[in-house]
Amino acid sequence: MFAISLGADGAELRPLEPRHAAEFLEHMDRGRESIGQYIKVADAVADLESSRTYLRDYAEKAAADTGRIYGIWLDGKLVGSVLFRTMDLALGVAEAGCWLEPSAGGRGLATRAARVIIDWAIRQRGIHRVEWLVASPNHASIAVARRLGMTKDGVLREFYPHRGQRFDVEVWSVLAPEWRAGIG
Repeated sequence: MFAISLGADGAELRPLEPRHAAEFLEHMDRGRESIGQYIKVADAVADLESSRTYLRDYAEKAAADTGRIYGIWLDGKLVGSVLFRTMDLALGVAEAGCWLEPSAGGRGLATRAARVIIDWAIRQRGIHRVEWLVASPNHASIAVARRLGMTKDGVLREFYPHRGQRFDVEVWSVLAPEWRAGIG
């Protein structure tokens, strides 16, 4: 297993694996309401078995090279995640995303972690386009996209059904030449 330091504040980025199911569930319980405002993971991970299944699905994506999930640990406690929800190496396109529990917000953790995985995807895996899809009212996630140097490509109107309402989804992206030029 590896851990990548995210700075002097004790934050680390590590792979999230099925063996972390109990810790992942505890993290989700701490942040369920905040995380669940805009993304489905908070509803999908409701007990130990669903937590294990969620992480197993990502382990299978990693084995198939179609996705990845990483945990953000702060002082040894899991407080968030960054992921490639999808990765299509043939097309050179990946969709990245993130979440943090409320106690970890405002420290730049999501941006630092996303920067690490995007850099890896572009420089090591040959991804040409990294996308960031975000519900329009999710201002924190939009701020991460901006800090990463992404461009807003457009809005998919009422695209995303979640908890009884439909959200507009903003599509943000960064292209490999832009990233290599230092915008990220």
